Amino acid sequence: MTGPRFTPLVASLPATVPFVGPEAMQRDRGRPFRARLGANESVFGPSPRAVAAMARAAAEAWMYGDSDNHDLRAALADHHGVAPGNIAVGEGIDGLLGNLVRLVVAPGDPVVTSAGAYPTFNYHVAGFGGRLVTVPFRGDHEDPEALVAAAAETAAKLVYLSNPDNPMGTWHGGTVIEAMLARLPEGTLLVLDEAYLEFAPAEAEARIAADDPRVIRMRTFSKAHGLAGARVGYAIAAPRLVAAFDKVRNHFGMTRMSQAGALAALQDQSWLADVRRKVAAARERLGRIAADNGLLAVPSAANFVAIDCGGDGDLAAAVLRELVVRDIFVRMPGVAPLDRCIRVSAGTDADLDAFAEVLPQALAAARELAGS
Repeated sequence: MTGPRFTPLVASLPATVPFVGPEAMQRDRGRPFRARLGANESVFGPSPRAVAAMARAAAEAWMYGDSDNHDLRAALADHHGVAPGNIAVGEGIDGLLGNLVRLVVAPGDPVVTSAGAYPTFNYHVAGFGGRLVTVPFRGDHEDPEALVAAAAETAAKLVYLSNPDNPMGTWHGGTVIEAMLARLPEGTLLVLDEAYLEFAPAEAEARIAADDPRVIRMRTFSKAHGLAGARVGYAIAAPRLVAAFDKVRNHFGMTRMSQAGALAALQDQSWLADVRRKVAAARERLGRIAADNGLLAVPSAANFVAIDCGGDGDLAAAVLRELVVRDIFVRMPGVAPLDRCIRVSAGTDADLDAFAEVLPQALAAARELAGS
């Protein structure tokens, strides 16, 4: 008896996922984390209006969600001053990235990104047979000039840049992104991931026309709006590209609860402003905690802070393991020299109290191991 006959591409891929979820880690550990500071979620939660809207929609869960996402697309278009035809809605930025790669990248096609940038994008490129081309960060920032040069050299179908960046939290001014777009080679589409833009200074936002066919901008309700579990992302792009998503997307992928929650969250801008204030305060405190331990916090415009542990990737990995042993969930970048850091999400006062208590112990244990 034979099993499934996988395609050669699928058979060649490793059985892996970009991130091991905290729930899986807790099951392996046999106990919960004391502070969940590794997934860049908003521990401050969604707007109460969003929670109430989702609760009302739950009573209608026997119906599929609107396959056109009509109300949410209209509200997003109004919010951004664009047409509904410029808005694509999907199951988080991750779902949109998967559909975009499916639309554009054939087996063997080159795609450019930064070494150490968002690994889920790489996962989708590999899954559709694309050829990933990476360039290094410049300092703690993604390097727009190097990305453009690599795209020109390889005739890349896509070039990916996040602003602010994950995993370092650094950012470029909007004028830098605009200049990068002007230098892109013909036929290369800029994938501009703006998942953390709500936390950044106003000057980080590039002024790009929604109808510009050279770029697709990705946004999410998972971060500042606190709806990571609802899986709502959206893209702003030229109508021809937005319409193409209808060829491959899961038309009933958005639940009624997710649509209702995102719509209510978008309408509660006062809650969003309060979350921004709380995140800014948490970033400042993480900087103080780092300094109190003789460490350096990388200036961040996201809802997390990368903390330089003062050594190499081995030391940072040891610090991370010692934090996890002490019930503090954090992550770290995966590529040198970024991997000298741990990445800590903004948390509540109680979360950061726990992190401040445990970090000196984890550092001491990690340094002892490094010296043994």
